[in-house]
Amino acid sequence: MAASRGKVISLYKSILKECNKFNTYNYRTYAVRRTRDAFREHKNETDPSVISKLVTKAESNLEMVKRQVLIGQMYGEGNLVIENMAKTV
Repeated sequence: MAASRGKVISLYKSILKECNKFNTYNYRTYAVRRTRDAFREHKNETDPSVISKLVTKAESNLEMVKRQVLIGQMYGEGNLVIENMAKTV
């Protein structure tokens, strides 16, 4: 059974939301960019079996991002200069 459009969009938003929880600016921007690129790359996919595999992969990536965010919060670093500048502007 192929995933519904709503489920894919929900999964996309969930991954982006988790990616934005990274404390480190570089990880955060990389994860958001990779997520957007991956979903855009496959946006015209019509084969139900391929879509199902992609959704399964995205779900496992979501779980991985959640774990990485948690680890990052446990062993966090200070903000980068670019992050401090954005808060003062």
